Amino acid sequence: MSAHDYADLGLVAGLEIHQQLDTSRKLFCECPTERREPDEAERTLTRYLHPTKSELGELDDAALEESRVDREFEYLGFDTTCLVEEDDEPPSRLSREALDVTMQIAALLEMDVVDQAHVMRKLVIDGSNTSGFQRTTLVAQAGEISTSEGPVSIEDLLLEEESAQRVEATEAGVRWSLDRLGIPLVEIGTGPDISSPEQAREAAETIGMLLRSTGNVKRGLGTIRQDVNVSIADGARVEIKGVQALDQIDEIVRLEVQRQVELLEIRDRLHEREASVGEPQDVTDVFADTESGVIAGALSAGGSVQAVRLAGFDALVGHELQPDRRLGTELSDHAKRHGAGGVFHTDELPAYGVTEGEVAALREAVGAGPDDAVALVADGTATAEIAIDAVAERARTALDGVPEETRDATEEGTTRYLRPLPGAARMYPETDVPPVDPDPSEVEVPELLTEKTERYQREHSLDAGLAEQVAYGRRFTLFETAVQQGVDPTLAANTLESTLTELRRDDVAVDRLTDEHLLDLLLLVDGGDLAKEGIGEVLTVLADDPSLTAEAAVEEAGLAGVGDEEVREAVVGVVERNADQIDEEGMGAFSALMGEAMGALRGKADGGQVSDVLREEIQKRA
Repeated sequence: MSAHDYADLGLVAGLEIHQQLDTSRKLFCECPTERREPDEAERTLTRYLHPTKSELGELDDAALEESRVDREFEYLGFDTTCLVEEDDEPPSRLSREALDVTMQIAALLEMDVVDQAHVMRKLVIDGSNTSGFQRTTLVAQAGEISTSEGPVSIEDLLLEEESAQRVEATEAGVRWSLDRLGIPLVEIGTGPDISSPEQAREAAETIGMLLRSTGNVKRGLGTIRQDVNVSIADGARVEIKGVQALDQIDEIVRLEVQRQVELLEIRDRLHEREASVGEPQDVTDVFADTESGVIAGALSAGGSVQAVRLAGFDALVGHELQPDRRLGTELSDHAKRHGAGGVFHTDELPAYGVTEGEVAALREAVGAGPDDAVALVADGTATAEIAIDAVAERARTALDGVPEETRDATEEGTTRYLRPLPGAARMYPETDVPPVDPDPSEVEVPELLTEKTERYQREHSLDAGLAEQVAYGRRFTLFETAVQQGVDPTLAANTLESTLTELRRDDVAVDRLTDEHLLDLLLLVDGGDLAKEGIGEVLTVLADDPSLTAEAAVEEAGLAGVGDEEVREAVVGVVERNADQIDEEGMGAFSALMGEAMGALRGKADGGQVSDVLREEIQKRA
């Protein structure tokens, strides 16, 4: 991919950051916000969703297209699932706890909180919500963050309910899990002020730091998602959904710019050729004796082959837009959106069992000349007809350049068509939830993680790297609690960051450890009831059986503290076994014998104590 001058292209980008809040209850019910495994589900329910008109009688384009795909939505319910989540009961009042966290975020983003917050319904009929809409409320507006390339405005901050979790596709439709539905979620929208891929990533990182500074946001894969809006001067606004990794944002912006540049080049070449798109037609007879497995399979099942002539499109359907994605891939995305398996086109044929003779017959059947391309879909007749119409419509938009649309991010940083951009018709008032009057004076502005890092260095003498690890980690609140109760800051920091990381790499289930486990263990070390060398072993026992207390885990590990006499006895034994080495090396034998002495005590004694006793005994021998 060639480099681009983003200023010359007129790149404009904006972000929408979606972050789950870590609160004690969901946004509109009392259910917990903990995630569950699908195999824990106790029941299922089924829904079919359909679009409704707005108060002005309008239908949203995105919802209308979604409704053309006939799908059944199955939902997994758990022992914590309530009637609100099932859409069998009106929602309760908006969570005050979630609103307070949202106002903290507003303060960090220097935003103005609204005088009164009204809950709205946002039409969503892809199955991700049992009700067919998502509840959302505007909390604050008009903020700003700083980046190295200039300020980025923050246009709005919304508090809304998280969608259900997609589990898998089924033969009838899609299966969703209700454990995620209703978790409080903030949406932060920037202004269109971002002018480079690097600035997009920096802005997202800054907002992420501010969010984590509250100490009340969830961590882990899927708890924060970034949508990226990208356009160039001659292109169109495209919304890219579901970017989960910060280090993907700059690459996604680069590749979307590349896609729009290539689409504009295709447009110009199509205009030069006076290109057009014909009407779809049935070409089943052409493939009556085909050896193509895909086509033969569709025909044997009673289906048909539908094709459309793309006049002037020869060699352009196969034109690469992004790595491994071509204009033909865009056509295929639209066909798949309507249930077809994909698209064949003449830029890639003969192939897939389609012969050269069949390609010639296909061209003749639709009246295609040497400068033309042909796209075809083989499937059940109803599906094939809808899909080829969608292919033809997408090909027509290629004549105009870049279509406005919503796209889905892939793991490779490329994107695929998802649906049209939503319009204003998808939003209307929620009549079941009363408005609330936010009072920002009631909330305390959190300390920034950058400030926290500096304070840990200053107050607790942590080095810069360890201070940053703790401040940006999930357990900085626990660290501060432990230090307040007398635990050595370096011991607490190393345990919560380095030790837990090492144990996780050794496949110890550290996520099963509670804050209570960790704090009690640190206090045992501080009180001299456990040597710090035994921390890893005791944490392993606790992770294996979280029902144990820290004290019980110490006993289970056989690491209960030993007295001075037992320490000396163990050290003397080591010295006597290595008498010849000591006679020869004197204190030079200390390092080797220290490891053996600690091993003999199995972490039951502090390293400093063992070191002192070992030095004494070596000196006696020498």
